Amino acid sequence: VQLQASGGGLVQAGGSLRLSCAASGRTCSNYARGWFRQAPGKEREFVAAVNWSGGSTYYANSAKGRFTISRDNAKNTVYLQMNSLEPEDTAVYYCAASITGWVESSTSKYNYWGQGTLVTVSS
Repeated sequence: VQLQASGGGLVQAGGSLRLSCAASGRTCSNYARGWFRQAPGKEREFVAAVNWSGGSTYYANSAKGRFTISRDNAKNTVYLQMNSLEPEDTAVYYCAASITGWVESSTSKYNYWGQGTLVTVSS
């Protein structure tokens, strides 16, 4: 499975971005999908996850109410809609896939990782 994240960029505080993560190599319709981020000098942290069907989602406290994760299994793609962005959201965002199928917040539960896309929020 190869994951390709896209959609990052430079945005002003209060703005929005939508990240996409397309999977290839095989279908990921039975996999859970997640987003993580890593700011300079910090460890990678969980942002959001969605289960295999899209019926269950889980968010980090920092993302609740501002970010929405969704998936389109027909397109083998997961999305992260980010609204009300803050400078603290600046990071490289990574998408991941977990064969467990259930929402997972630990990096150790994910089997496949994308290359990351940079999000920069200016104040």
